[in-house]
Amino acid sequence: MKPILVICGATATGKTSLAVDCAKALNTEIISADSQLVYRGLNIGTAKPTVAEMQGVPHHLIDIVGPECNFSVSDYEESALPIIERLISENKTPVICGGTGFYINSILYNLGYGNVKADAAIRARYEALLEERGKEYIYSLLRDVDPESAENLHVNDTKRVIRALEIFDASGRKKSEQHDELKPRFEYVAVAIDYQREALYKRIECRVDVMFNSGLINEVKKLLSVGIDENCQSMQAIGYKEVVVGIKNGDNDSTMRDIIKRNTRHYAKRQRTFFKKLKGIIWLKPEEANKDKVLELLNEK
Repeated sequence: MKPILVICGATATGKTSLAVDCAKALNTEIISADSQLVYRGLNIGTAKPTVAEMQGVPHHLIDIVGPECNFSVSDYEESALPIIERLISENKTPVICGGTGFYINSILYNLGYGNVKADAAIRARYEALLEERGKEYIYSLLRDVDPESAENLHVNDTKRVIRALEIFDASGRKKSEQHDELKPRFEYVAVAIDYQREALYKRIECRVDVMFNSGLINEVKKLLSVGIDENCQSMQAIGYKEVVVGIKNGDNDSTMRDIIKRNTRHYAKRQRTFFKKLKGIIWLKPEEANKDKVLELLNEK
């Protein structure tokens, strides 16, 4: 079986362009691993690739749900795996491209759910709490009893959050104490483009300026005008939540830009920290991050 190709890392590092070049050379398709690209109508603030930028390469898991919907890591896993398996069956190399680490881990590894037998009554209780009080509340419950598991789960991955709570209630032991090992599903080659901090920050600032010049504020206003609640999961994305607050506070364009630039820099730092833990990841200098280098790494696997 050919290894799959993962192009990941921090925002604004050129992942999409590199992925398209590699996919064209491999005659294959791209599966997005970006938690905001799944939403229709969020285009400017997510730097969603245009048709021209896709260059005819099929892209999956972009524009698949409305902005009013919740979309979890489990939803992503269930959507992405059949596409990957189809490409492998066609003897093609799937190209995974994105910066949402939880999405990428859900593909690469068969994440353990613990060895405790399922308890339908406990699960139903937490599902009722989820419906009544929301995902942040049940996530806070897990953080209180099993902070290690909470650290390794995303607040949106309610299925696994509830399972971890179920394990604790049923056994009296933390899920994190069971030492579930990450079980690789596929062989993979994972690369990330390693910009120095100042260079990356300049790229981030340029991207945010382009977003504003392209109409980010109007995009947010349009979403709000058609009834998208500011508390929706989609509207918590960097770029959208800051503009919502800025509109409510009467902030000017410059203030919103500065806040988004700062928050994006912080996010990029968190992404780098996350991906440094990805087993076998190869950090490429910007000048060597091209399709020839990546294909060479694939052929060496």
